[in-house]
Amino acid sequence: VIMNIDKAALGFNAVGSKHRLGVLLELVKVGKSGLTIGEIQERLDIPASTLAHHLDFLKDANLIYQERKGRSIFNYAKFDYIELLGSYLLKKCCVDQEKNKRKK
Repeated sequence: VIMNIDKAALGFNAVGSKHRLGVLLELVKVGKSGLTIGEIQERLDIPASTLAHHLDFLKDANLIYQERKGRSIFNYAKFDYIELLGSYLLKKCCVDQEKNKRKK
């Protein structure tokens, strides 16, 4: 996956809500084991209808994925994509300073 400014904006927008950031942080904390929707609800005390909206938003931004196992839907952080999103921002670090050094 190649990150561009549109994908980055979508990803950062998705975590621009306290509740969505909270959901993503909980999924990151549990690692590859993931959490069911009920477990996320318990951890964050978010109503089911609101949580469904937040999960859809995160899924549409490619930050999480869901998998049905029996009667439960498990949610997982997409670690590679989250890392790519953070790297996109940091790869611009100090670029202007380097340009100015070369001009001198």
